[in-house]
Amino acid sequence: MNLAVTAIGRDRPGIVAGLTGVLVEAGGNVDDSQMSLLHGQFAVMLIVSVPDDTQVDRLRVELDEAGRGLGLDAVTLCPVSELDRGPDPTHVVTIYGADRPGIVHRAAQLMAEREVNITDLKTRRTASGDGHLYTLMMEVALPGDAGDLEDALASMAEEAEVEASISELEVEVI
Repeated sequence: MNLAVTAIGRDRPGIVAGLTGVLVEAGGNVDDSQMSLLHGQFAVMLIVSVPDDTQVDRLRVELDEAGRGLGLDAVTLCPVSELDRGPDPTHVVTIYGADRPGIVHRAAQLMAEREVNITDLKTRRTASGDGHLYTLMMEVALPGDAGDLEDALASMAEEAEVEASISELEVEVI
């Protein structure tokens, strides 16, 4: 049986160890995971395989207790009926410029209109002499040719007064 476990809260040492300890005790194995820290806030998503006879409600209670002990705001556990890796990313889109509200929405809307799947998204706002600079990086899976997306990105960049680029993703093995 496969489960998705998510947890969020203020970062501190021991969160991953505490949560995975509960999962190991239940006979679980972490198959896939991603964790991030944003301004001191911790977020993790785990895809875990557990024995078919695992009592999911009991495991949910144990994870919730561990989460409270770790000072987390929320821990969720959801059965996953079918594992699907989803589309493999094909390109990287980067947007860079002065910070202003709506950059992420505008870029995401542009992708959605072209049925481009965003497989990873990271942003960073940094201070500069006169304000803040904003960087957005997305890995995307294109359903076809990149030409239309390149044109749309160029138009958006001009309107929003930012720099935008798209490049083919170099495959990495982690």
